[in-house]
Amino acid sequence: MSLVLDTNILIHAERCAGREGRILDFTPWASQGNAFISAITASELLVGVHRAESEARRLKRSAFVESVLAAIPILDFSLETARAHAEIKATLIAHAQTLGANALIIAAPPCPPGTPSSPRRLTISPASPGFRLSCSSPLRGDSG
Repeated sequence: MSLVLDTNILIHAERCAGREGRILDFTPWASQGNAFISAITASELLVGVHRAESEARRLKRSAFVESVLAAIPILDFSLETARAHAEIKATLIAHAQTLGANALIIAAPPCPPGTPSSPRRLTISPASPGFRLSCSSPLRGDSG
């Protein structure tokens, strides 16, 4: 299993690092396997660098972001990812579910190295809004 980090986790880590002198600690999620970010997450972090309100803040934020980009592998948006993106979006639409454009891009990359490779499985729960994506069984035609 692997963990794909969303931008908000990394923004929180940056804020905590500034306040408490802490660095990003993956210990609580060690059982999840390796951590990755999507290409859109990298872009969102870089937008934050460009939007910093002062030069000092921009330099500090840039150093944090560059350390994240150097330390955490990035999942590319390839044709394979585009196909998964389209299938996930169509499945969500069929179940009257929505997901933000960037969140959908984060969900779409192929399974990270070290996880069972495709096919993927999208589970949508009518009881609680949202979905769970795993890389262990087929997306279509799977009853489990």
